[in-house]
Amino acid sequence: MLQMKTHYPDATRVEPINRHTLAIIVDNEPGVLARIAGLFSGRGYNIESLTVTETEHEAHISRITVVTTGTDSIIQQIKSQLERLVPVHRVVDLTLTGEAVERELCLVKVVGKGDHRVEAMRLASAFGARTLDATLTSFVYELTGTTDEVERFIKLMTAVGLVEVSRTGVAAMARGAEGV
Repeated sequence: MLQMKTHYPDATRVEPINRHTLAIIVDNEPGVLARIAGLFSGRGYNIESLTVTETEHEAHISRITVVTTGTDSIIQQIKSQLERLVPVHRVVDLTLTGEAVERELCLVKVVGKGDHRVEAMRLASAFGARTLDATLTSFVYELTGTTDEVERFIKLMTAVGLVEVSRTGVAAMARGAEGV
């Protein structure tokens, strides 16, 4: 059977774009973070969240938690390229290991008087936020929760006088007995 040639290209396959949380275990040495960030930016990949800390002081090992988005093939490419970097010990896709525990911390400053002040206190209480600082005209709240909870809190506080936000980025860990 002969196939007919057309002027139209074959249909392209559309892959869904998903959010992935990657835990990257690295040597704690100068330039490692820059190399990892450079890998993402050099290839046009976006980092939605990035947190870094030394986790094993004696061994000088750090954990970098990166939240990024992409198709399955792009995420696989990112992981493969990360694994080839010299100071990288392991790359674990916490999204694939099952539902990971993810939390983000934010500090929120709200300025207001009267009803706005009362509403800010009510919203903070409803979200379980702690009051870190209070003056006659402002509050600084601390909230720890999922990224969605933090986003909702910030959006609601905007209506009552939000003036400043500081966020840590996502800290994540796989559920269960196994460690990264």
